[in-house]
Amino acid sequence: MNVLVLGSGGREHAFSWKLKQSPKLGALYIAPGNAGTSTLGRNIALDMANPSEVVAAVKQHAIDLILVGPEVPLVAGLVDQLAQALPELKVVGPGRSGAQLEGSKSFAKDFMRRHQIPTAAYREFEASDLAAGLAYLDQHALPIVLKADGLAAGKGVLICTDRAEAKREFTAMLDGKFGDASAKVVVEQFLKGLEFSVFVAVDGSSHQVLPMAKDYKRIGEGDTGLNTGGMGSVSPVPFVDETMREKVMRQVVHPSVQGIISDGLDYQGFLFIGLIEVEGEPYVIEYNCRMGDPETQSVMPRLKSDFLELCLAICDQRLEHYEVEIEDRYATSIVMVSGGYPEAYEKGKAISGLEKVMGSTIFHAGTKIEDAEVVTNGGRVLAVTSLGSGLQEALAKSYANADLLDFKEKYCRRDIGFDL
Repeated sequence: MNVLVLGSGGREHAFSWKLKQSPKLGALYIAPGNAGTSTLGRNIALDMANPSEVVAAVKQHAIDLILVGPEVPLVAGLVDQLAQALPELKVVGPGRSGAQLEGSKSFAKDFMRRHQIPTAAYREFEASDLAAGLAYLDQHALPIVLKADGLAAGKGVLICTDRAEAKREFTAMLDGKFGDASAKVVVEQFLKGLEFSVFVAVDGSSHQVLPMAKDYKRIGEGDTGLNTGGMGSVSPVPFVDETMREKVMRQVVHPSVQGIISDGLDYQGFLFIGLIEVEGEPYVIEYNCRMGDPETQSVMPRLKSDFLELCLAICDQRLEHYEVEIEDRYATSIVMVSGGYPEAYEKGKAISGLEKVMGSTIFHAGTKIEDAEVVTNGGRVLAVTSLGSGLQEALAKSYANADLLDFKEKYCRRDIGFDL
């Protein structure tokens, strides 16, 4: 069958790499894709924000199934529009109602409250509540977490260590610092602990859990500096033992899926649950309505099952009878970024050494082909992913191969897994 993957990052390259292993796959298209995906299928120019372009591509290339990678088209309701225009098309990704779990922090927090899912205490404020919000901040414990309600390209969460800073940022957010995304602001209790991620395939009536992972968001070693889209990931998560896993399933995964079903949310896709362990208990930090990046680059190599068959089971509501087989070994992904990222950076830098890599898989993110040469085309450029019998073996392989790759002003964190 013919498959179209929407997206251009490392997550979409990892999806394509795994789909390519399925005997059920016919032609593979990626839109818009990157230099890496072009070696697995055909990249096509496409505006994901324009449903009519997606519909035209489906018809032109006889697409049977679409896998939506990023959150923006999901939150915008692309799946609903495709269902209306092409009712026979299989689509992996939630409809607009389900995607609200990522599209609105307020919606997600209310969902957790109603379904008794453990999360940080919170209150939400709009511009008309400014005075009440400032008064609330005056008596709030430090640090204070401020979250823009809507999508803010990963920049809408601020952790303020003093009240004056919190009040300045709170006012700026309600005044449009993140545009419409911060028209409402969630003020949240700060939780301290180790974070990890759970990925759940949901078909609208049942679910299956994929390998867990942990990512590293800060640009600097020791988890310092600015937030990024993700500097690396590992799977499995060593501190998630059987006791913690059981708590996650009972207190978080099962009530989340049952909440989706009982609330009638349109959800046939992947649910990302960002968690933090606090004194032996799991709390939900956030939901995402898709797989994570760079966690997918560590999850896909550990998935022994046929990924296309998993996607079909989601679309056909057959997950109850689908068995997820997981590789026992560790997977680690080291992300290589452009100099200056996550702030200003240059593109178009030639990448060398790709042909030297052995024992690791390179997942492209911000790359393109220019004059028959692979060059940088984004902040996060490549992920070097390796399997090993233990965490250190996998990390050693990833770092050894990362050292073989070069582009001007390349940077990667040398301490992924430091807290494990």
